[in-house]
Amino acid sequence: MTPASSNTSTDAARRLEPLTPDALRAVLDDALVHENEQTGALAQLTFSGPAAYGPDRPDWAVGPFEPDPALTFTLDGQWSDPDGIGWTSSSLYNPSMVEHDGTLHLFYRASPVKESLGSRIGHATLDLTAPGASWVDDPANPVVRPTDDLELLGTEDPKVYRAEGRWWLFYNGVHPITEEARDAFPSTGYPVGAVGCEMMLAVSDDLVTWQRLGPIAPPEQTRLWAKGAVVPRDEHGEAVRLGGEYLMFVSEGFDGVLHVGRSDDMRTWAFEPVDYLDLSSVGGHLHEVAAAIVTGDGHLVLDVFHDVDGRFAASQALYDVARPFEQLALTPGGSLSWGGLSRVDGRWTFAQGWDAPPGRRELYVYREAAGPTRAS
Repeated sequence: MTPASSNTSTDAARRLEPLTPDALRAVLDDALVHENEQTGALAQLTFSGPAAYGPDRPDWAVGPFEPDPALTFTLDGQWSDPDGIGWTSSSLYNPSMVEHDGTLHLFYRASPVKESLGSRIGHATLDLTAPGASWVDDPANPVVRPTDDLELLGTEDPKVYRAEGRWWLFYNGVHPITEEARDAFPSTGYPVGAVGCEMMLAVSDDLVTWQRLGPIAPPEQTRLWAKGAVVPRDEHGEAVRLGGEYLMFVSEGFDGVLHVGRSDDMRTWAFEPVDYLDLSSVGGHLHEVAAAIVTGDGHLVLDVFHDVDGRFAASQALYDVARPFEQLALTPGGSLSWGGLSRVDGRWTFAQGWDAPPGRRELYVYREAAGPTRAS
């Protein structure tokens, strides 16, 4: 295995566009005029409500879900900008949420415009032991912002796991691709254009101070695009060893071939092709595995985002934890929680910001539906 901090060779680094204040300002200017009607119209309950799961929902499926308005997070004001370029945000989404010592920790993507480049990662907390408490946004925000050439176009989509007595934050580093880099690392199976994406890693002992460790896979494998560092996680946000090691399901990039990462320590990873997902029963095309849920009953459930006849869809795939690459079943409906799910007060819970009205910086918390709302 290759240490995360050394995965990008000096030769590859020379092919990157350097991160400078002027370059960051240009990224912000482009982001502020971004439009994407297709992703901008995503609605959470289309994928996660009882109707999405249908009347034949199997017992192993996680969900359906309903919003819990009492847990909505709203970001007021703008963060101060450490880079001095006047960076601003209007949309929050794709968060990762974990509970630790009675406090909910929310790590979220803040973008100048919904689904634009130029994102930063923020952190907020909610004290569950204090009745009526409100979310508190971290005064140190943004806790992760572009500081590496591989992050010039933004830091996105945090995924937080507890393992080895520490906290591990995987996120996407987005960067421009030069013609020289494209020639050096060609990808015929997953062609990339002007934008590349790499899985980056940071580690913390307290969920507050983060040590940046860099990319976790070399460009010779990623071919300039790797996205979705999905590690099986239990109801407490703990990364779970399967077969004695940590696994990572990677579904985007790697020259268009599904890969699995293996690690003994969460820091160093080795990747190999593994055909772990079969969507042939529903047709369509896989976009991304969103989460890997260890449900506590010997099951592993992959929550996946795909399309069916050109329409966005969510499904869940079932595995035995002893055989995590042998798909047993597939059913419609899912959370599409890119940051993973955990149980809060006994109910599977996640957050997402897709349904926020334009310009409203809100994240909504969705809880496993109870009683008559749940499909049977």
